[in-house]
Amino acid sequence: MIGPKPEGINVLWLQSGGCGGCTMSLLCADSCNLFEMLSSAGVRFLWHPSLSEETGVEVTRVMERCLSGQVTLDALCVEGSLLRGPNGTGRFHLLAGTGRPMIHWVRELASVARYTVAVGTCAAYGGVTAAGGNPTDACGLQYEGDEPGGLLGVEYRSRSGLPVINVAGCPTHPNWVVETLMCLAFGLFSERDMDALGRPRFYADHLVHHGCTRNEYYEFKASAEKPSDLGCMMENMGCKGTQAHADCNIRLWNSEGSCTRGGYACISCTEPGFEEPGHPFAQTPKIAGIPVGLPTDMPKAWFVALASLSKSATPRRVRENAVSDHQVITPAIRKTRLR
Repeated sequence: MIGPKPEGINVLWLQSGGCGGCTMSLLCADSCNLFEMLSSAGVRFLWHPSLSEETGVEVTRVMERCLSGQVTLDALCVEGSLLRGPNGTGRFHLLAGTGRPMIHWVRELASVARYTVAVGTCAAYGGVTAAGGNPTDACGLQYEGDEPGGLLGVEYRSRSGLPVINVAGCPTHPNWVVETLMCLAFGLFSERDMDALGRPRFYADHLVHHGCTRNEYYEFKASAEKPSDLGCMMENMGCKGTQAHADCNIRLWNSEGSCTRGGYACISCTEPGFEEPGHPFAQTPKIAGIPVGLPTDMPKAWFVALASLSKSATPRRVRENAVSDHQVITPAIRKTRLR
């Protein structure tokens, strides 16, 4: 079967206030040749700060040609938060060789871009760079935490009529970026494909809980009590997988891993404000012994009733394995045929 021919897109990638982790993540995409795969879909990089060979003068010329319309800018990808300080001047981050603040370049390029893509939670909502006292006045492209606005403002729309596409995550899953760019190249992305926080729904319509290998422990509320325990990490270890929107346990990292599979609690890095949860990342805040952050869509009374019933029915195997770093009791062997 022959699929639709890609329209093809020119991508300009800018790096602002961040660690570069989303680029590092992109390079771990599950592909023998990432750029050949993107090229086959019509995704052409005009420039990328870590991967391109152009000099500073040449890069400036590329951006000026985009602004003048000599080169069509289809997708402006921004990685890292936008630094507005001091006093709104943006001079904490000047684009080297131009003497101009990065936020000025981003505003101007976003005005001519067909699509504007925030790569990572920093570019989407402010992220880690905006934590604490936020001395650089960092924000996302179209959000400041969970408040719409950010650098470009609530009313911003790219040439396609779309708001900023927030490929949130810290870092982003490489295939979220690749799939977004390929959807744009094939003309298969519309506002219907974005959730209420601007994230692509192909990954944001899932919860990290979906596909978690600790689900049997969750079902019986058999909880880990310390790092390395096999049990569910929601009750004591700060895990927010039942609330975090992402498909990390369905679309595995490097085809085999996720935070929870590696023994780390989900810290909900695709959500705005994850960087300052108001409690230690590896500790579940509780009131009267009940976790404050309950699973999405579950009323508190239901959770309390379910937890009580589940704990009363927890098999010994599950209860003892939950607080061990290896399986100490194996599942019983049962005959599964009818006769």
